[in-house]
Amino acid sequence: MSEPMTIEQRVARLEEVTAELQRHIAPHEPVRQWLDRVSGGLKDYPEFKEVVRLGREIRQTYPSDTEA
Repeated sequence: MSEPMTIEQRVARLEEVTAELQRHIAPHEPVRQWLDRVSGGLKDYPEFKEVVRLGREIRQTYPSDTEA
């Protein structure tokens, strides 16, 4: 059986692993938030204004937090 690692060996190993993870992560673009990905996705559809109107109408049927 191998001997337990010293604290110095453990820190060195953690630094190696951290550097490896950073190399894998760095080249990738940051993940965009889901809202950024879908925002404006329907703006070119002819029904877009009607969808927005209906959404607003539906939201107005529910009481807001300020009315409670």
